Amino acid sequence: MQGKGSIMPITALFAGLLAPLYILLALRVIAARRSARVSLGDGGDKDLARRMRVHANFAENAPFTLVLMGLAESLHASSTGLYAAGACLLAGRLLHAYGVSQSDETFAIRTVAIILTLSAIAIAATTCLRLTIWGRP
Repeated sequence: MQGKGSIMPITALFAGLLAPLYILLALRVIAARRSARVSLGDGGDKDLARRMRVHANFAENAPFTLVLMGLAESLHASSTGLYAAGACLLAGRLLHAYGVSQSDETFAIRTVAIILTLSAIAIAATTCLRLTIWGRP
């Protein structure tokens, strides 16, 4: 899978897969702002507030996890662990965006989403610690 000159192809793959979701979430906030005629904050509009939180939650979790994945990959982590972290992150962010975007939110979807996202963080962080403290097995 590693291409010529490619240093972190797995992290790059998941960053590339997550970027369109980030853009979509940002565009949804922009559309809601225009519709509600609100330039700053949520203006008390519940739909805008929900869209803002979905976008912000993505921005709070995805970059940090990708940084951890990139660090783990730079330490020559196994591709299996990196793919597992990336798959958890992608699935978690997709489920969160879908679940929290619903005005009649299903809490079970949100719960699974955060479990997947936190699992991705835990996998990547544990890999970084293991490789920096104990080295490769």
